[in-house]
Amino acid sequence: MTSLTNGDAGSLNKVPTIKFTKLFINGDFVDSLSGKTFETIDPRTGDVIARISEGDKEDIDIAVKAARHAFDNGPWPRLPGSERARILLKWAEIIEENAEELAALDAIDAGKLYHMCRNVEVPAAANTLRYYAGAADKIHGEVLKMSREFHAYTLLEPLGVVGHITPWNFPNTMFYIKVAPSLAAGCTMVLKPAEQTPLSALFSAHLAKLAGIPDGVINVVPGFGPTAGAALSSHMDVDKVSFTGSTQTGRVIMQAAAKSNLKQVSLELGGKSPLIIFDDADIDKATELALLGILYNKGEVCVASSRVFVQEGIYDEFEKKLVEKAKAWVVGDPFDPKVQQGPQVRKIG
Repeated sequence: MTSLTNGDAGSLNKVPTIKFTKLFINGDFVDSLSGKTFETIDPRTGDVIARISEGDKEDIDIAVKAARHAFDNGPWPRLPGSERARILLKWAEIIEENAEELAALDAIDAGKLYHMCRNVEVPAAANTLRYYAGAADKIHGEVLKMSREFHAYTLLEPLGVVGHITPWNFPNTMFYIKVAPSLAAGCTMVLKPAEQTPLSALFSAHLAKLAGIPDGVINVVPGFGPTAGAALSSHMDVDKVSFTGSTQTGRVIMQAAAKSNLKQVSLELGGKSPLIIFDDADIDKATELALLGILYNKGEVCVASSRVFVQEGIYDEFEKKLVEKAKAWVVGDPFDPKVQQGPQVRKIG
């Protein structure tokens, strides 16, 4: 259940009790080998929420070893797809039971709007698990017709150990988008959440264990890109790495994957997305979309429309209405339901 505490009387400064701050490896929360920790900051105030165990190369090695053992010797890849589906569906129910806490963790750790997390992103996370649960028992190959007297078929099998590196803009969403299909396929994994927003990933690891995910199948190692992220990308016993983030870091990860064991790579990288508006557009609708396109989720979206091209015939009217809407945009505490935008995840650009 959620535990939210109020700050000053009448304040909207709600903070959930922070329950998990250590690395999650092989089913247990453990300190990093070095004993080092780092601060996770409340972007509303700049205050320290908690100190998080800092994973390094040696911790990634242990987590990968746990994931490899779970894949090579554990039950998860060998369960019938219907049984994996049952566990994923149970996890989805547990997410909904803990929706307030998951939403509050992203609100204080990332500055995200609480009501959007609670009503949209957390339910979507549960539904992502349900979607891939439906796929878990429908993984099959094909029988091929041959030109000679041979019997040929394809067999789809889980890939192995997957490394996931998630961004800070949608912590809950990206956790489940990456984890759910990997689990449905029968893979095991090590996930490194963004160092700015580790709290909901650690809480989700706890929920996974409650749902019955076997030890070693999901491992969560908070840390920094040049250390934990680099170790995961270049690890010789990781079969694939999935990364969402900057193009610059994506290049580094692809190089590390190639130089190590030629592991498979999935990259979802940033862009510079244009919004093009022509003279025949509905001005009110166009200005609304333009504003949402750059300010939704504080503009912390890989496809934010950070460029707007407006045809000359409506340019002046469009600009005037866009300025009016922007001035009415409400920035403030993400727990306030009247607020449309919380603080940026961090001060550093």
